[in-house]
Amino acid sequence: MKDPRNNGGGWIGVDFDGTIAEHHGYKGHDHVGEPITPMINRIKKWLSEGKDVRIFTARDSKSFPVIRRFCMENFGKTLKITNKKDRFMTELYDDRAVQVEHNTGRIVGD
Repeated sequence: MKDPRNNGGGWIGVDFDGTIAEHHGYKGHDHVGEPITPMINRIKKWLSEGKDVRIFTARDSKSFPVIRRFCMENFGKTLKITNKKDRFMTELYDDRAVQVEHNTGRIVGD
């Protein structure tokens, strides 16, 4: 689906802990793990292609400043941070997700 707020494109959601940054248990809202290089590089590629990439996280807003700092250090810009999907999200990358086939309830890879 096309997002009229984003020049007609959708957005890609990427989980933060365990997907973009290493996660070895909760250590406070101001702690982030080391960058996960393959995902960092993938996001940099998407950004260079003009794609709208957003951090999709269960963290509360107390963690947003440290996530923004992480983004500046790794992408040279801040990314939008959200905990909500909308109909314009085209993809989701997450270390906990299980893909389900559209309109069937079947788990992909089962």
